[in-house]
Formats: sequence, C-alpha cells, structure tokens
Amino acid sequence: MRPKIGITADYQMEDNDYTLRDYYVSAVHAAGGVALIIPPADELGLLEDYIGYCHGFILSGGGDIDPFYWGELPGNEQGEINPRRDTFELALARTLIERDVPLMGICRGCQVINVAAGGSLYQHITGSLAHCQKAPRNYPFHDILIASGSILANLFAAENIRVNSFHHQAVKQAGQNLIISAQALDGTVEAVEGSLNLFLLGVQWHPECLADEYSARLFQALVDAARRYMHR
Repeated sequence: MRPKIGITADYQMEDNDYTLRDYYVSAVHAAGGVALIIPPADELGLLEDYIGYCHGFILSGGGDIDPFYWGELPGNEQGEINPRRDTFELALARTLIERDVPLMGICRGCQVINVAAGGSLYQHITGSLAHCQKAPRNYPFHDILIASGSILANLFAAENIRVNSFHHQAVKQAGQNLIISAQALDGTVEAVEGSLNLFLLGVQWHPECLADEYSARLFQALVDAARRYMHR
C-alpha cells in the first residue's frame, strides 16, 4: 500500500471554491504516494479524521497569514487574509508537529509551520533581490545557500541551488525547535526544518513546479518518511 499524503487546498471566499494546482498532486504521485486533497474546514474536529487517514501532509502555497498570530498589527503591505484557512492550517500544523507526523510546507506552508511553532514573519520583505518573479513558474530564478549538516544539505548533496520565487512574506524569527536551513543571498529565509521530528521541512520556493532532481528528492523524502510513519 502506498502512503497517503494529504495536501491542503486553498479556499476562495468569494466563490466558496476549494482549489489546488495540479502540480502538487503530480509531484506526490511521481514520488510514489497517493495524493488526497484536504479542504480547510471551520469544524476543527475534522482534523482527527484527516490525521488518522493520512501518513504525511503538505501545506500548500497561497495568500498571507494574519499577523495577529505572531502578535503584530497588519501593515500597509498586508495582503488578503483567509480566516478559515489560517485557523485550520495552524491547528493542523501544531497537531502534526506535536505528533511527529511527516510534514512539508511549501511557500505559505513554510510560513504556517514557522508560525505554528511560535515563530514570526516579515509582513513584507524589501531589498534589492526580487522574490516574486516575473517569469514562468518552472523557471529557477535565484540562488539559495544551504546550511551544512541540515536535512536539505544531506538530501541535495549541494551547498547552493537555484529556485523559483513567488512570495512577499518570509520567516523572521524561527519557531521553537526549528532551524533555518537555507537562505537567499540577501539573507531571506528559504527553508526551515525541525530538529526533533521524523520529517518536518518548510521551503519558501515552489518545488512542485520545478522539474529538477532537487525538487523530486524533496517529494521522495516526504513520501519515504510517510512510509516509515505508516509502518511505525
């Protein structure tokens, strides 16, 4: 039996639609997992059913997180907030971290992991390096530097790689038991990982859109961890 990977969907408030790009599902299937789409729900009691059914999770990309969750007031650059998604995904992330269920966060998902662990975000990053590319989604846009000895370093066997970039918020203070494992050349955090978990990783870029070996290794590592969790 292949491990089941739950992938959180976005929720379009105006149209009451749940959405998820095909890239995520294809990446999980290519890595040998079964992708299940998890819609954010107002009823948090559903978390137990989702967690009981899946062996690993992906927190997908999307919009901004309410800065209330790390004790700040919203600034002028704050984007649209999705209360249902914030509440559901933060509760899900906290529970998965506590129970040591394999979890990978992508872009917004990386930020959700950090906030769920008690960390904070920059509401709007500034500087000379662009982090929201005007290029195809599958185009590697800038370099990142990978911390020696990290999960990413061991997984990639590389000190730097090129990634795509579609964000304006980023990790400021890492959450409890999280380490910063990759940064852009301007210091912007590009990855965090858990120091105590079976598999806990957040990446700021969108590997599901890239066709390189590093992206494939990320999804393979998640599915492998989910398989170990399934037999634990």
